[in-house]
Amino acid sequence: MSFTNICILIAIMMISSPRFTSGFTFTPQNRAMKSWGANVSPVFMAPRFDKASQKWFPSKPEEESGAAYGPIGSLIRAGPKPFIQRILFPEQYDQAVLKYMAQDGCSRKEAQGNMDAYIENPNDWTYQKLQEKQGKPKYDYANANTSPKQLVLSGSWATVVFWFFYTFISDCLAGKYARP
Repeated sequence: MSFTNICILIAIMMISSPRFTSGFTFTPQNRAMKSWGANVSPVFMAPRFDKASQKWFPSKPEEESGAAYGPIGSLIRAGPKPFIQRILFPEQYDQAVLKYMAQDGCSRKEAQGNMDAYIENPNDWTYQKLQEKQGKPKYDYANANTSPKQLVLSGSWATVVFWFFYTFISDCLAGKYARP
């Protein structure tokens, strides 16, 4: 098998694995709105669920798909896994974000940040949410990795990694590492 075929096979395995796509069967642990209480009005829960189509729908323009940040924002905040899932499965990603918004009563940007973090690493995200329930400070996933210093560091690392793999793959294709 050639190097290219192996890379394609690995990419297909990653995309089709249940661990990779598990971010869309998400049920948040800290449900702020388990039931309608006296202090929570129905107006507070912005996204609405249509039982006939089994889908969530935004009820305001600031809840719609392009309201917070795009796929590049997911790449910056949480890495390649949520970026790839947003590109390949935009409808499921949007449904998960709307569901999170409705259950936690948060903004779209905060819900997207939490979904990106969950897709990237469900165990760490769940651990952080459990720590928050115990009184630890809340982590701001909506603005994670967006400081100028962090962007420069991430861009530098990405440049080095892409340069390394480009050089390695082009050398492999040129036969530099082949045995005579």
